[in-house]
Amino acid sequence: MKPTSKYETIRRIVSDFNQPAYRYKQTMDAIFKQNIREFERMTMLPAFLRDAYIRTLGPNVCSIVPVKELQSRQVSKVLFAIAGDERVEAVRLSYERGWKSYCISTQCGCGFGCTFCATGTIGLKRNLTADEITDQLLHFHFNGHALDSVAFMGMGEALANPYMFDALTILTDPILFGFGHRRITISTIGLLPGIERMTREFPQVNLTYSLHSPFDDQRSELMPINDRFPVRDVLNALDHHIRHTGRKVYIAYILLRGVNDSIEHAEAVAGLLRGRGPGDHLYHVNLIPYNSTDVTPEGYRQSDRDQVAMFVRILKAKGINVTVRTQFGTDIHAACGQLYGRNQ
Repeated sequence: MKPTSKYETIRRIVSDFNQPAYRYKQTMDAIFKQNIREFERMTMLPAFLRDAYIRTLGPNVCSIVPVKELQSRQVSKVLFAIAGDERVEAVRLSYERGWKSYCISTQCGCGFGCTFCATGTIGLKRNLTADEITDQLLHFHFNGHALDSVAFMGMGEALANPYMFDALTILTDPILFGFGHRRITISTIGLLPGIERMTREFPQVNLTYSLHSPFDDQRSELMPINDRFPVRDVLNALDHHIRHTGRKVYIAYILLRGVNDSIEHAEAVAGLLRGRGPGDHLYHVNLIPYNSTDVTPEGYRQSDRDQVAMFVRILKAKGINVTVRTQFGTDIHAACGQLYGRNQ
């Protein structure tokens, strides 16, 4: 049975006690406007209502517990304890212009086994509930951090978690987090049913497709999911997404030295993305430096600068929009592909 979010539970409690509807709004204002993190301290509510919240949900608004925080320049990584004595990680990125972005986990571990990713070595332990997903952001909110944008690029494959769409509903609810859809990014390895549902239900949310090789046989070696959802099938779904939404689609591409960073790879990436119809200019490639960990293969190394520059040159010459992503947090294993969720 699908777990009920705390927000639905609070609405039900208000209704069960025949309280006026504004009590729900008061409770949400206490959480999101006054930063009150314990139900007992919501003294604007009647005591019996606070007691009912505590009996049902426990004393704290947030269901996950920070265990450890590591800080680096512009980056903070928090390890959370979740139910079942498991751990997940979330990352806060502080940009010099004052913008704060968050990289949030959707699963404890991941079952897809991409060979270059630390999270994949854990296997899938379980999906996070909608509350556990959104409570990562609630933790930062309670600690005084502005919630400017969020990317679901932490532990797990977001579109493999059926509760992800409930989390998006919570995040975009104007009475709750109030995120604009365009301030949210979902990253996927290419799960077609999830991409199609995103197009239908959250068309304005940003979509990133993790490609990492333009060749099906090699991509299947790097990312076994490619056997189920090959590149061309996913790109056809993304073409439909672009036609339906008029929005950019981002193509994530981790550069691995001597593996997928050759001239042939660059030309093949361009070949995949060019000539896809009137929306092909809305594909944007993000090249990502590889981040090694002690649990991923030693043979994977970062491409050198000249090779990255060559890759960029070829894509630009073929009319492909491309950016080399700035890396933050590699020193605390908070960068792309490094989240592992252990208590060190």
